[in-house]
Amino acid sequence: MATKVHVKKGDLVQVLKGKDAGKRGKILEVIPSENRVVVDGLNIIKKHTRATREMPQGGIIESPGPINASNVMLVCPNCDQPNRPISKRAEDGSKVRVCRKCGKDID
Repeated sequence: MATKVHVKKGDLVQVLKGKDAGKRGKILEVIPSENRVVVDGLNIIKKHTRATREMPQGGIIESPGPINASNVMLVCPNCDQPNRPISKRAEDGSKVRVCRKCGKDID
């Protein structure tokens, strides 16, 4: 059963807690079943890999790891402030996220 996550792939977010607190990045992947998101350039995980035919060198690969979705906050593209958006209905009936600080649409 998938839970609802308040951010989408491609959103700019700011990390609230943890070792990367205060840093910003773009969401690469959302994992709703685990309530986690993968943010570009944050929570870097080092994975030691053995040499294979595809990668004869082997070595240490760095990649961004998932962090809890509750530890990130959406940054408004208009006012550049982190905030919790409001969901409203547009004229055509679709849901739109609206910034609480500047009042403009995020989507």
